[in-house]
Amino acid sequence: MPQSAHPWSLPSPLQVGDSVTIAAPSSAVCDEASLQAGIAVLESWGLNVNTPTCLGRHWGYLAGRDSVRSSDLSANAGSPLLACARGGWGAARLLERGVPWKEGWFLGFSDVTALLCSRMASGFGGGIHGPLVTTLAGEPAWSQQRLHDLLFGHPVASLQGTSWAEGTGSGPLITVNLTVASHLLGSHHLPDLRGAILVIEDVGEAPYRLDRMLTHWRLIGVLQNLAGLGFGRFSGCDDAENSDPAHSFSLEQVLRERTQDLGCPVVADLPVGHGNGGNAALPLGVRAQLDGINATLTLQLPNQR
Repeated sequence: MPQSAHPWSLPSPLQVGDSVTIAAPSSAVCDEASLQAGIAVLESWGLNVNTPTCLGRHWGYLAGRDSVRSSDLSANAGSPLLACARGGWGAARLLERGVPWKEGWFLGFSDVTALLCSRMASGFGGGIHGPLVTTLAGEPAWSQQRLHDLLFGHPVASLQGTSWAEGTGSGPLITVNLTVASHLLGSHHLPDLRGAILVIEDVGEAPYRLDRMLTHWRLIGVLQNLAGLGFGRFSGCDDAENSDPAHSFSLEQVLRERTQDLGCPVVADLPVGHGNGGNAALPLGVRAQLDGINATLTLQLPNQR
């Protein structure tokens, strides 16, 4: 664990003129327009983005061989922000090699969940579950501003959701893609969830598959010791495969039934994850409060200026 005031301490806020390095640990980056649009947003904040090396780089469906993608994660010398270009698949493969984590900010979501979790489990703070470089320009203004404010050390507003179970809970915040995090279960790359505020999201998974994953989490006991549970967006997760609703469960039915007995506050409809509406940036490891009465998720950030 790095030597810091306490586990998961946030890095120093970014300053105008700081540099950004772009990593591509997952699928090949084919959409140059989206990448350049995201770079333009970062540059509008006064940051200097190093020329990305991932465009046109591929090995099958991946953004290069494992050794090449792994080198992206250690190529940020002098850059206080390492931002991931896109998700897809491939990040978890790099965990087999071991990642030489460094202090600083690390940004991404979706497939990057594997790296965010492993980084936090290794004791490093500064991981942000938030927009990828290729999705940043498509975020609504409030979401872009939220990410900017987190990185530059400014206060951020609470997120509003819908209460599914009352009560309040506080603990370190862990935000994940459910499918990706499910494939870390049983490894040392998933942080300890006891006493945590867990926020999960997903995309393109039918309710029965979400049921299967949540049941797996229940069977090994990791959901039963949470301080609070939040649901982000589950984009494209309605059961289009089953044409007979009388013999199926809706997305909401599955999420409610699999979590109604956990004995902790549950807040749904948080603006986090894939799809339209904004992917609110959330820093992993910071203390957060989930209020199941007012249906809010509030970060308890230290030394906000």
